[in-house]
Amino acid sequence: MLSSFKNSPIPRYAQLADHFRQRIVRGLWPLGHKLPSLEALMLEFEVARVTVRQAIDLLARDGLLSAQRGRGTFVTGNPAKDRWLRLETTLKDLADVYRDDTPKLTLIEESSVMPTLQDRDGTPAQRYHFLRRVHSRQDETYCVISIYLDERVFKMAPKRFRTETVIPVLLELPKIKITQARQTMTISTADIELAEQLDVPTNSPIANIRRVCCDATGTVIYLGEASYRGDYVHLEMDLKP
Repeated sequence: MLSSFKNSPIPRYAQLADHFRQRIVRGLWPLGHKLPSLEALMLEFEVARVTVRQAIDLLARDGLLSAQRGRGTFVTGNPAKDRWLRLETTLKDLADVYRDDTPKLTLIEESSVMPTLQDRDGTPAQRYHFLRRVHSRQDETYCVISIYLDERVFKMAPKRFRTETVIPVLLELPKIKITQARQTMTISTADIELAEQLDVPTNSPIANIRRVCCDATGTVIYLGEASYRGDYVHLEMDLKP
């Protein structure tokens, strides 16, 4: 039994589905493997039959499992690694990732809003242009992001900032020189609004990414606050010996 079942706000079927997914990823349930019976899984995890069925249905929609009447449930696929978004540790590498990425960008809000900055972020600009949008691939939303751009910077390429990912555009503007950049990540769960926007169950794991870019004067010219579906994020770092 998963001890976190009783205390976690994440629905049990979603937790169970993630546990099944990890067994597939680790090769404990290889392609073609027949899962234990519903009764065996109910006993192992101490959950109701409907919880096991919901977990299987969730993975079946992702093409990982197939329930066959009279035969049982089989592993029919592996989690796709090509859907992963790499969280790079240099601004150039991050820009390269997004430069080659062609997501569908859907604007859901645009206005003039001042961001909430921390002391270490830098000096605030006089005015910011605010964009909030969702990013999706193949009609599947994977990210919701709030973007704050120094109004002076936004006016240099308004059409591009509205239709392209921001970091590559920033690095390509000849009059802009980014001298400081910082990225932080925290793990949390999706509230009702975010879950609806990302099309995931409420309280599903998400990665919150906060990016800050400053110019030579120490002015914050870009702040991005993004929430990614947990199953889209892949963090890999070189560890120096």
